[in-house]
Amino acid sequence: MVMSPGSLMLVFVLSLVVISPTLAKDNYRYIKFLTQHYDAKPTGWDHRYCYLCMMKKRIQETLKCKEANTFIHDTKKNIKAICGENGGPYGANFRISNSPFQITTCNHSGGSPKPPCQYRDFKDFRYIVIACEDAWPVHFDESFISL
Repeated sequence: MVMSPGSLMLVFVLSLVVISPTLAKDNYRYIKFLTQHYDAKPTGWDHRYCYLCMMKKRIQETLKCKEANTFIHDTKKNIKAICGENGGPYGANFRISNSPFQITTCNHSGGSPKPPCQYRDFKDFRYIVIACEDAWPVHFDESFISL
């Protein structure tokens, strides 16, 4: 049985309709992870880094300051590798990195619980724990001091 070009096109378009929502959902969670926790090359690492980065990435809520957020300073490829060869199982559903990553943790430092928010930054190299779905990082869980 030979299919006409029109029939092949219809099958192709229908497959996109079925597959696209799944891909969009997965990409959305990964993109959200990157927005919240990825800053490859931090600039202005001074007392205003956390405030500026939280504002730039629109992480702090409009009515309430976020208590804490961690940024990972490395390549997307190296972070994604935690879901594969550069990570190991951790707990039931997480992966821990095999090597430490440079991170900055921003903690709300008091003052008003509403924006503009004040943050104190903590810079270090730490092993990081993330959740992965279909080999993509989708959630930052915690970090541990590298010894």
